[in-house]
Order: sequence, then C-alpha cells, then structure tokens
Amino acid sequence: MSIDVRAALLVATEGLVEREALVELIVLAAVAREHLLIVGPPGTAKSEAVRRVARVVGGQTFEYLLGRFTEPSEIFGPVDLRKLKDGVVETETRGMLPEAEIAFLDEVFLGSSAILNTLLGVLNERVFRRGHTVVRCPLRVCVGASNAIPDTPELAAFADRFLLRSFVDALPDPRLEELLEGGWRGRREVEEDAAPLLPLAELDALAEVAAGMDPSAVRPALAQAVRSLRSAGVQLSDRRVVKLQRLITAAAALAGRDAPEPADLWPIVYAVPTAEAQALAREVLRAQLDVADNAALPAAAEDAAHGRAARARRLTEAAVAALAETPADVERAGWLLRLEGIARELDASFDAAELSPELSTLRGRLVEHLEAS
Repeated sequence: MSIDVRAALLVATEGLVEREALVELIVLAAVAREHLLIVGPPGTAKSEAVRRVARVVGGQTFEYLLGRFTEPSEIFGPVDLRKLKDGVVETETRGMLPEAEIAFLDEVFLGSSAILNTLLGVLNERVFRRGHTVVRCPLRVCVGASNAIPDTPELAAFADRFLLRSFVDALPDPRLEELLEGGWRGRREVEEDAAPLLPLAELDALAEVAAGMDPSAVRPALAQAVRSLRSAGVQLSDRRVVKLQRLITAAAALAGRDAPEPADLWPIVYAVPTAEAQALAREVLRAQLDVADNAALPAAAEDAAHGRAARARRLTEAAVAALAETPADVERAGWLLRLEGIARELDASFDAAELSPELSTLRGRLVEHLEAS
C-alpha cells in the first residue's frame, strides 16, 4: 500500500518546492489521527499543501481564515432559527467544520475563546457539542497555521493539542527559478487530475493497521530518546510522550511494516514544540535517527533525521526519475544541471564504498551522461 501512497504524494507535491515533507506530514497525521501545526510567514504555501492533500484524498474539506471577530457560526454553522422558536438550540452543521474530514484553520490562534473551547472537543474527542446539538465528527486531521507559536498560557495549552509541528520559511534565493517553474507547471497538473488517488478508505485502513500494532519493541529506544532530549533541556509533556507511539506506528504502517522498528522513530522530532528545540533534537538523537527510513514519506523522514538511509532513498528516487527523462523531453542544459546536482550530493553524502549496488550503478550512469556532454 505504501507504493500507492507514494504515487499519490508525488502528484500532490508536483511544483511545491521544499514542501514535500509538509505534505507527507499531513498524511502521517491523518493516519495517526493527530493534528498538525504549521508555523511560518504568510505566502509560504501552507494552505496550498493542505489543498493538495485534500485533492488526492478526495475527502470533505473545510478551510477558514480566523480573525479577532470571527463568529463561532462561521466555523461550526448557524443556529437553526426555526427550532430556536420552539426553545431548541440546534446548529446546522452542513458544510461546516463538524462534518469535515480534513480541516485547515489559518491563523488558528486568533479565534475567540468560544471558538477555541469548542475546537478542543472537536480535536480531542471528535465530537461537536453546542446546545442540543451533539455531532460525531469524521475529522481525520486538522491542520492549523500561524505566524508564530503563542506564549500565553491559555493559547499554549490549546497549541499543545497539535502533536506535530512543522516550521516553514520562504525559499532560499538559489531555488527561485525552480519555484517559478514548478508553481506554473505543477498547479495546472494537480488541478486537472480530479480523481482521488489516495481515497480516505485507504488512509483509514492504514490507520487501523497502525492502531493494531504493538510498539513494545521500540519502547526502550523511545524512552531513551525522551531521556536524552530531557537531559539536553528539550521538554516533552507526558501526553506528548505517550502520543508519540501513535506517530511511530503510523510511520511503520505507511512504510509497509508489520511492527515499528528503529527506522520509524523519526517522528519524534516533529513532536518537539519549537524550531530551535527541533534542531537540538536532531543533534541529540543523531545516532538513533541515522537509520530513519520510510518508503512512502521519504522527505519527512530525511528532514526529521538528516539520516543517511533516508537520504540514500531520496537520491535513488531522484536519479531514477532524472535518468528516465531524455534531453528531448526537457531542456538539455537544465537536465544536465539536475544530473550534476544529484551526482554532487551523492559524492558529498557517501563514500564510494558506502553506496548500495543500485545507487553505485545509478551514479555511474549519471557520470556517463555528464562526461558525454
């Protein structure tokens, strides 16, 4: 099943430069039945990443930009005025958040206390309660976005309900050409492909597999990782530590494994609350994360761990894709630059003796094309 997930995510990430890991994290959160918070400045493709996942999944979505004056009815639905005349307070939830399977709330911390308190029930219990209305919510994942993490105790407690954290920034200057080309080409391709490539039923099946896994084999390694983080000053609440097991089993299910292995511990990094602490976690857990690998979510695994196994998988995939093209299909100079970039990263990341037979063969083919040019 991981092959289907990978194929769908390749379509979803077409043209999204340096947002592959973010798209993959949304899928990981959906399988784990947890929620994701994206922190970064406006215009960094936060909402587009969620829309891309929604397109390939095909679920019922709800998206809203919250503000100081947003009313609860704008998120959860209006009160049914006909029933209110009879003294019954019921909410019309059709098309609103309580009936969504994938939700995106931009500037989520700008919501009023009434909105955030109601959201807690939706996020934690998947239940919407208001007056006489009680709705079981089909929500798989809620993605919240903000420019910064709040520091007030009330909002920080609400933010803690988002187990996964992703920090994004504007693309660096060297990738601007890629951004312009990918944004123009990739957007059109995704919009034309309207059929769900990864139906929610498949994600639900993966979620059931993950929930049925026994994580006991990796618990000692997980506990030791948490101890190492705490010793380095990276604090994780007990709630987050317990829920880490959901992320690890979801990663294992997406990788096609029957039980989690050390290669599935990489989601720990994304459960660390701040960008600075995540960077520290990568250093503290370098030895444990070096074996991180996931066939369905290679970008997220590599970004979390900077691990060699995940990097080797990504470079293999990149080399195969580039070599499958010919100069007749693409602009020759750009194609050769791609080949050179892959070859340079291979040489910078691995000694010749460390390359797998497949990767060694691919490197040889890259060099042959470059020398022939």
